[in-house]
Amino acid sequence: MIFEDWGLVEYAEACERQLQLVEEVADGGLDHLVFCTHPPVVTKGRATTAEDMTGWDGSTIESTRGGRATYHGPSQIVIYPILNLTKPRAVFKERDIHAYLRALEETTVAGLRELGVKNAERRDTPPGELSLTGAWVGAKKIASVGIAVRKWISYHGVAVNILNDPQAHKGIRPCGFAPDVMTSLEKEISAAADLEHCKSALRKRFEFALR
Repeated sequence: MIFEDWGLVEYAEACERQLQLVEEVADGGLDHLVFCTHPPVVTKGRATTAEDMTGWDGSTIESTRGGRATYHGPSQIVIYPILNLTKPRAVFKERDIHAYLRALEETTVAGLRELGVKNAERRDTPPGELSLTGAWVGAKKIASVGIAVRKWISYHGVAVNILNDPQAHKGIRPCGFAPDVMTSLEKEISAAADLEHCKSALRKRFEFALR
């Protein structure tokens, strides 16, 4: 697996670069694990409804990932695994998209716990309720998960809220929820967080789990 840190990159550019990697992996290349952050933007997943956009006046972009409207910004660490899902992994079987989603959640939860969010967890979605895909701290959501798959290669991934940004998520219903359902690592540990330290911890977890 090749690790890449793209730093601060526009969301549209990151999508183009992911699709290039998808083709490389589909042609037999190595898997990639990409970390990055984005300038403030709301991405509209395939399940987004008109009610999700309640007053956001910044940049928006249509996304090929699953899920609903989601905020991305420099307060997050965004993780894009570009994986060949035809190969079995330590934590999921080949061609099992649901198991892959659960693996992303569990790996994110493990990283958050290591970083001090001891009660981070994944939650199952009750029938007929809003999707609880992601990572949670009680009733608060700390990380969003949304993927796409092309030629059995995964792209898109996980957005982990690290820094406390009061302006993040305002003007939308993130993943269908009220904005105040979202939380951050800094808020949960009541201390400042170092993005590079968080990146290192999450990278180790994802490289190990997705090997």
